[in-house]
Amino acid sequence: MKILAPSILAGNHAHLLQALEVAEEDGRKWIHLDIMDGHFVPNLSFGPQTVADLRKESKLFFDVHLMLDQPDRYVDSFIQAGSDLISIHLEPKYDHNATLDKIKKAGVQTGMVINPDTSVEGLIPYLDQLDLVLLMTVFPGFGGQKFLESVLEKAQVIADLRKENQNNFLIEVDGGVGPEHVTACLKSGVDIIVAGTAYYERDQAGRKEFAEAIELN
Repeated sequence: MKILAPSILAGNHAHLLQALEVAEEDGRKWIHLDIMDGHFVPNLSFGPQTVADLRKESKLFFDVHLMLDQPDRYVDSFIQAGSDLISIHLEPKYDHNATLDKIKKAGVQTGMVINPDTSVEGLIPYLDQLDLVLLMTVFPGFGGQKFLESVLEKAQVIADLRKENQNNFLIEVDGGVGPEHVTACLKSGVDIIVAGTAYYERDQAGRKEFAEAIELN
């Protein structure tokens, strides 16, 4: 399964429903929602109410990425808002196992995220619990940054561990990804490509071409 997941963060925030509808009309199955707290990352974005309101208008798979200092305090709200998958960061100090367990017990899929300068070693104890591993290919906070191709070495390590341990989690990359990076991402074992600016800045034909380069590979 190879998927292009548009990041609604790059859509027009005055017309988020319209940005969601663009992805639906293009035939996308996933939408990526970046939740930022202004502490763990230097930006603010959406809260659970925004997710809940969008959920009422869409049947897309909601891939919710919590860029929060204390995600354990907020997962209940995002579960109730209608998230299909909730990814939490490895870097902050909180009870990662308990947080993953809470998400999973609610019937929501689990993901864990690392930033470009975080070693994959920290992920290893959690791999059996995960439905998704998200590797940031920029330092999170703002869209439009340059893709860090060196992160694909980590993707390959994670893909090799997945095969070795017979895990079923998906591998996702997010940050600065454009059509020119698709081949390298897929060769490194990536299953899901999140694209914000590179998706929403294109016309319908361009978005379709981008998606087909991923999904038909």
